Amino acid sequence: MDSALCFSPSSHSSISLTSLSYLQATSDAKNLRTISFRKWNTRKYMQAIGRRYTIRSECITDQAMAVDTSVSPRANSLKPSKTMVIADRATALKESGVPIIKLAAGEPDFDTPKVVFEAGINAIRKGYTRYTPNAGNLELRKAICHKLKEENGLSYNPDQILVSNGAKQSALQAVLAVCSPGDEVIVPAPYYVSYPEMARLADAKPVILHTSISDNFLPKPESLASILNEKSRLLIICSPSNPTGAVYPRELLEEIADVVRKHPRLLVMTDEIYEHIIFPPAKHTSFASLPGMWERTLTVNGFSKAFAMTGWRLGYLAGPTHFVAACGKIQSQATSGASSISQNAGLAALGMGFAGGETVSTMVKAFQERRDFLVKAFRELKGVKIAEPQGAFYLFLDVSAYYGAEVEGFGTIKHSESFCRFLLEKAQVALVPGDAFGDDNCIRISFAESLPTIKEAVERIKKALALIRPKIPF
Repeated sequence: MDSALCFSPSSHSSISLTSLSYLQATSDAKNLRTISFRKWNTRKYMQAIGRRYTIRSECITDQAMAVDTSVSPRANSLKPSKTMVIADRATALKESGVPIIKLAAGEPDFDTPKVVFEAGINAIRKGYTRYTPNAGNLELRKAICHKLKEENGLSYNPDQILVSNGAKQSALQAVLAVCSPGDEVIVPAPYYVSYPEMARLADAKPVILHTSISDNFLPKPESLASILNEKSRLLIICSPSNPTGAVYPRELLEEIADVVRKHPRLLVMTDEIYEHIIFPPAKHTSFASLPGMWERTLTVNGFSKAFAMTGWRLGYLAGPTHFVAACGKIQSQATSGASSISQNAGLAALGMGFAGGETVSTMVKAFQERRDFLVKAFRELKGVKIAEPQGAFYLFLDVSAYYGAEVEGFGTIKHSESFCRFLLEKAQVALVPGDAFGDDNCIRISFAESLPTIKEAVERIKKALALIRPKIPF
């Protein structure tokens, strides 16, 4: 059925149109009072009757209005988080009865420490259920300042702390606050999946700084220097690293700082969410503690990993006042302050002692035991390359020697994604392909699961790999 449009005679030449692209007159224009939509060029029709009639767009029926289903170019440019996609897919399979072992998500298998969840429960009982200041409760921000001073050698006041709904929000707001369209964000690869997308959200350009497994996935200062220019605005450092577990030694950070000093516009955002999950002899160094770097560093941290508080959604940003204030303005228009319940729980977490005390230390020892098992197990497999992680709870394996291989009943393993699909199908183990992190040669294994579960996963993987005939013999 044709949709109707009303119009009236007018001595003026203007025609008011809303979302009209095609028109056709159905009778003599002199006497016509209704027009139906058909394939006819709008411009020609306007020229034909525009001098005699004014079309009233408010008369257009609903059928005539085609809904514009387009989304913004900014949203179109983004890629979904592959870690979340795979984790959700694995969960759905497990819920449907498939015995999937999930080693994809970066979520500790430990419970939130008792003192922390009791603080959250008490906050509810005592009625701490209202909005907090946008930047976070003053008591929590003071506790964060104390933590940064004692553990990281960093001096801040509460006005230089912004508490957010997770470290990811803190990182995104930092990028949005300091980057302008056309700026470049330097992202060492392998990288956390969201960093390049954060740059794109700011209309900035992510510039990938590739690293090598032979260098333990650590960037070379001279390589960094070679890609910097007047558009370089932000360098992102993640140590300990997701996805590689690499820890930047102090000496390397000092060399990077020497490069940064030569570029007045260049700021640094350092993601330190895994700082407490670190294996001796590796040690964590906060980039902002290096000479001259405090003024140009935005430090991101949070409670999710070390305190097993992923679902509490609590993180924070520390930095110079003007940068933190800019991030605060963004937050005030986006989410406002973090959960009042979570903030009370975070305060209890910071009261557990230096670096989380014995509770966190026990978790880290378990992670190290799992790491040691995985490293030994995969070093026994031909065709697999390993850089031993020094922190976090990930193993980033180079499995590219298997690419090009044909597997009966599956097909060709072409890249990291098909390799992970192969393991999901044949071993029922969920891992994350390395292309999500900027290195298609590798896959990421999370060892944030119990040791018995990890041992079972390794046995399944070994059996599945035995089905592969490498294109080039090992």
